[in-house]
Amino acid sequence: MLRVEGLCVAYGAVRVVHELSLDVHPGEIVALIGPNGAGKTTTLKAIAGLLPFTGNVTFDNRGLRPGYAEERPRDGLVLVPEGRGILTRMTVYENLQLGCYSRRGNVSQREFETIFDRFPILAERRNIPAGLLSGGEQQMLAIGRALIAKPRLLMLDEPSLGLSPMLIESVFRIVTELRDAGITILLVEQKARQTLAIANRAYVLETGRIVATDLAANLVGDAVIAKAYLGTATASSS
Repeated sequence: MLRVEGLCVAYGAVRVVHELSLDVHPGEIVALIGPNGAGKTTTLKAIAGLLPFTGNVTFDNRGLRPGYAEERPRDGLVLVPEGRGILTRMTVYENLQLGCYSRRGNVSQREFETIFDRFPILAERRNIPAGLLSGGEQQMLAIGRALIAKPRLLMLDEPSLGLSPMLIESVFRIVTELRDAGITILLVEQKARQTLAIANRAYVLETGRIVATDLAANLVGDAVIAKAYLGTATASSS
């Protein structure tokens, strides 16, 4: 569904992503993990059209141009950004309506109700300013806003950021449910161990380069990866 080849991204004279290549196949959760500053968020922003890049990005066999971020959701490629990007003075319902911006034709009220069915707390608070929501509720709103755009590939950037352990578990459950519902997911997360528990495959980034890639289950069992990126060594390494 998505193929990235030789992606390079720079901020001014500083290159932060170097010749990065990855694939995402339909029905997968593919994770990008690695330390802070590895280039994970930058990679998602470039794919989403928010940063200039060199290299090739192909979505459904169609080349994507650098920039032109407004075209990505129309093609079915939607980003939930780090920090959520909620417009705090607008109501929950108005934030969801913004997700329809790229849609062609009318959006039925039933589609909004489907989002409220998935996130009942948003239904209860649909008419209050989004800034009054908790961090977890804002994350649900950000995902709901992306879903109303009808993504085929959903890119999630640090969805657990700033959440309590209980809410983090809820977010990971939601991500799994979305994959099971047929939405392909490219996931950037600092919670590497929990991410690998739900992902099909993963790429490990370091200083803008991919240093390892494998099935997620294999990366969890790799002693070097576990020690460097998961915080502990596996039993096999002791």
